[in-house]
Amino acid sequence: MTGALQGKTALISGGTSGIGLAVVRRFVAEGAHVFVTGRRQEALDALAAELGDAVTPIRADATEPDGIETVYRAVAARGEGLDAVHVNAGIGEFKPLEFVTAEDIDTTFSTNVRATTLTVQGALPYLHKGSAIVVTGSSSASGTEPAFGLYGASKAAVATLTRTWAAELAPKGIRINTVVPGPTETPGLKGLAPGNPDELLAQIASKLPFGRLLMPEEVAAAVLFLVSDQSSGMTGSELAVDGGSTIA
Repeated sequence: MTGALQGKTALISGGTSGIGLAVVRRFVAEGAHVFVTGRRQEALDALAAELGDAVTPIRADATEPDGIETVYRAVAARGEGLDAVHVNAGIGEFKPLEFVTAEDIDTTFSTNVRATTLTVQGALPYLHKGSAIVVTGSSSASGTEPAFGLYGASKAAVATLTRTWAAELAPKGIRINTVVPGPTETPGLKGLAPGNPDELLAQIASKLPFGRLLMPEEVAAAVLFLVSDQSSGMTGSELAVDGGSTIA
């Protein structure tokens, strides 16, 4: 697609690295103005230096109502509303059940479920009829990866919410779908094994049919499809971009 988002306005949460950053770059390349949220000011500054006036970086914690208000005040101030939202912010870590703490549960579900809900809810007054939302899910929602149950459960919750919201938002002319990435070469994945990330990535890649990890740009292409008119018949769907991990 070329110019698929020309003149459109988008919001991407967690857009300063990995999949989110790839989506920001792709949306800008397709002609959109993109509001980008993140927690690290230095990363937001770097994004602004790279993409200039095509982006509006916003430092905000999407797990808190005050952070959500900060984001949507900026959207309201521009006065163009929103045509696309990609809710991408999320965290996860390997931790076997015996070591999971109450704080781990709160942190994971706050970022992956609470923030997703608040972000989608906050966007509603600004979404035009015919607009689209994409939520980043995960192939881990199947719940079969040892020591990754908490993350997988949070992403399974997100998938359920997205299907429910699809039914609620259809009368408003708003579509919402989930993109389901498999193992993707991102700083987040590397951070799961800070001691030797290359070994972890090689081990994961060896189990995939193509023998490699996904690249963030491959997931970004799917997100673009889901917010574009080419997916106008889709809502409440889960689009797997997993390199065949479900058949491995």
